[in-house]
Amino acid sequence: MIKIEAQTLETAYKDAAAKFDCSVTELIIEVVQTPRSGILGMFKRTAIIVAARETQVAETAKENTPIKIKEKPTREIKKEEPKVSKPPRNKKPLKRQEKQAKVEKKEEFQTILNDTIGPVSFVSDQDDDDDLGSGLDYTADYDDEFDETQDEGGVTSSANLSIDGIVKEVEAEINALFKFTCFSIDKIEVSKYDDQTLLVEFKGDDAALLIGKEGYRYKALSYMIFNWINTKYDVQLRLEIAEFLKNQEESVGRYLQNVYENIDRDGRAQTKILDGVLVQIALKELREKYPQKYVVIRTTKDGLKYIIVNDYHNN
Repeated sequence: MIKIEAQTLETAYKDAAAKFDCSVTELIIEVVQTPRSGILGMFKRTAIIVAARETQVAETAKENTPIKIKEKPTREIKKEEPKVSKPPRNKKPLKRQEKQAKVEKKEEFQTILNDTIGPVSFVSDQDDDDDLGSGLDYTADYDDEFDETQDEGGVTSSANLSIDGIVKEVEAEINALFKFTCFSIDKIEVSKYDDQTLLVEFKGDDAALLIGKEGYRYKALSYMIFNWINTKYDVQLRLEIAEFLKNQEESVGRYLQNVYENIDRDGRAQTKILDGVLVQIALKELREKYPQKYVVIRTTKDGLKYIIVNDYHNN
């Protein structure tokens, strides 16, 4: 038996089959550790399995079975009893026996794994529900000490701060938070974008690393920072990381030119599938350009998002 480590369970299964030069169906596999993607690149872990070929497990079990010495049975003279014809057996008990045999075989293999790899708790007590991504709540939760600010006149609620006061407070707190990260970034700048929106800008040598592949880190940071400032200060967020948002807006603007032509010609249009921040940018642009139109986000069965533009009486 061998221990396989890979990025996904599927890859681990394929590697195990390649090692034994057989099909996956001929292997007995125990999942030691399930993979997970983590959050912002942290807490990521790979898939670990222990695999053995069925024939090897059977041979190992056979070798470990103690040899029993057969004793000659004593002859006993018994009176012959009349044979009674028995009703034919139902096939269902046979299936139950086969099922019980499979369970015993699996338990036997589990014992072998525990003896060679680690204790039972390490091999079999892995919980698939402990993934950090499941049940994650992006809504910020603040202590009372952060819900209020002290001044000479007494206690003032954060909701009563002016937009300039909110800018200063958010800038101080967000820089205090990110100074503990391993990324080389400049001082995070927070400014007023409009009366209801804060502009938060990340710059520096490693700022682009905060965007992540396909913008997944950007989206995670955007969720967390928005829920923090919106819950505490009741303001909106415009997050800019290494000009990522600017480039996305320019890309969406070029794409929407064809959509504008369709709307002007047919009175209605539908965008392609848009991901993450792109759909929000496109929604804002379309609603500003066509305030008299019905502009709304639609979701497919697979959870993908697109935007439709139509007249109100045709929606």
